[in-house]
Amino acid sequence: MAQANAHPYGPGDRLLFHRGSTCTGTLAPKGEGAADAPFTIADYGSAAARARLDGAGAHDTVLLADTQYVRLSALEIVNAARPGSERNGVRLRLTDYGTARGIAVTGLYVHDVRGGDAKTLTGSSGIHVAVEGTARSSRYDGLEIAGNRIEDVDREGVYFKSTWSRRALVGNQQDPHTYPGAWTPSTRVRVHHNTLRSLAGDGIKLDTTAGAVVEHNRVDGFQLRSPSANAGVWTFNTDDTLVQYNEVSGGGNTHDGMSFDADGASRNTVFQYNNSHDNKGGFLLLCPYSGAKTVGTTVRYNISRNDGARLIQNCAGPVLDTRIYNNSFLNTDRIPAYLVQDDTASPTTTDHRLTVRNNIFVSRGQGGYALKNPTPGLRFDHNVFHGLPPAHLPANPGGSTADPGLRDDFRLTAGSPAHAAGRHVADNGGRDYFGTPLPAGAPTIGAYEGPGTG
Repeated sequence: MAQANAHPYGPGDRLLFHRGSTCTGTLAPKGEGAADAPFTIADYGSAAARARLDGAGAHDTVLLADTQYVRLSALEIVNAARPGSERNGVRLRLTDYGTARGIAVTGLYVHDVRGGDAKTLTGSSGIHVAVEGTARSSRYDGLEIAGNRIEDVDREGVYFKSTWSRRALVGNQQDPHTYPGAWTPSTRVRVHHNTLRSLAGDGIKLDTTAGAVVEHNRVDGFQLRSPSANAGVWTFNTDDTLVQYNEVSGGGNTHDGMSFDADGASRNTVFQYNNSHDNKGGFLLLCPYSGAKTVGTTVRYNISRNDGARLIQNCAGPVLDTRIYNNSFLNTDRIPAYLVQDDTASPTTTDHRLTVRNNIFVSRGQGGYALKNPTPGLRFDHNVFHGLPPAHLPANPGGSTADPGLRDDFRLTAGSPAHAAGRHVADNGGRDYFGTPLPAGAPTIGAYEGPGTG
């Protein structure tokens, strides 16, 4: 890699690796492109095998530091030697840089990155995005991570972290001395059409972003080799994140092990049109603590099959203005112990404000679905609870325990009592899980608005 790293690069330059070749060490090119002439790092040739970059135990296989307008694509990235300490496949890093624009990481095959278990500013991840420094606020704008295949990584799939993340909303959930800079979010971030499998820890984690979109990703197998808490797709200290059209499965244990998490200082996060299944930890976590708050989360028109432990979990901090509506939950062979688990020693005084409305919960097993430490601000209405233990059912005005006719494909049978039985929700996204437009009046309960089927 020494020759590639020694060359200065500029707008329109291309650094190409021959398909079928292997290069060892860290690729850390210097220079940057321009908006109309990016610097491209890719492959060439007609060999069947990709060009392979092997970090051979270095901290990073690819390091793109203090640069912009770079396109990294098509390569195979590994870093398996000397496992256990920090290792990254690809690391993007800004240090007192300002705003870096126009970086795209696409079409890579990142695998066998064998790092440590700690979640840190510098690693270990398949694709790691870090904003460092304390002298000049820095951020990414227009960063795209798309179409990558990320497999067998210890510990993170795609991971963001920034020292420029201090604001009142985060409280002391992260150390203000380690992350002292005033909140400077990365903007126009898109993480889409990636496939992530066999991850020790988290799947996709956003941190210090505003308006990010996470969509059309497949996460299959996370929280597999880590004793720490991990989730499939989650946000921390973010504003206005949209998480949609993702499929998340295979959460490996109950710490945390759920598909989705709006963690501390997450504001106005929307989870919609996602498919969650077979996660031992459950479906959703809302997790502020140590003075942080989670505010304005919307969870709508998702489907959940055989997610376990607890379908919804709230940590001890304030969970405010949360709307969970028109989702469908089906459990057949994994029955959650809790419908909602509130982790608080003082449920009567903890500020958890959640409205759970127009959802279908169907159990084809026995037991489970208790409410743990329910707080006064946890409200249910117009839900269908079918097959759940009657002793565990909360007050549910406008709701029902009748069989909604929920099919295995999450559509409803003809004559379902859930049809047009819900309560109208303003600003509802305009479509159901399957793409059917929503009516102006009362919606069907659950994630399906279409006609009854046979």
